[in-house]
Amino acid sequence: MTRNISRTLVATLAACLMAFSSLGHAQAVDETPSALAMTGDAIFVRPALLATTIVGSAVYLVSLPFSLLGGNADEAGEVLVMGPAKATFVRCLGCTRTGKKPETVEQGSN
Repeated sequence: MTRNISRTLVATLAACLMAFSSLGHAQAVDETPSALAMTGDAIFVRPALLATTIVGSAVYLVSLPFSLLGGNADEAGEVLVMGPAKATFVRCLGCTRTGKKPETVEQGSN
C-alpha cells in the first residue's frame, strides 16, 4: 500500500517539476545584473564552477580511453570540460547566459 502511494507521489512530483520548468525558460533573461548578483557570482558561483571544471577535466581524462572507443570523445570533452570552463571564464559577472556580453556602441551626434 505504501509502495503504491510513494510511486504515485514520485510520479506526481516528476510531472510537476517538468511542467513548471518550462515556465522558467519562457521568461526573458536579464543581462544587466545587479550588484548582489555580481557579488554572489564572484563569491559562490565562480569557485563552484571552477571546481566543476577541474573535476570534469579529471573525469574526462579517466574516461578518455572509453570515449575514444565509443567515438564520442569530442562530445564528452564539450560536456565535461568546455561547458563548465566557458561558464566559468567567458560569462560576464552576474550574467546568466554563457558568452561575452555584447559591447554597446555609442553613436555620437554629428
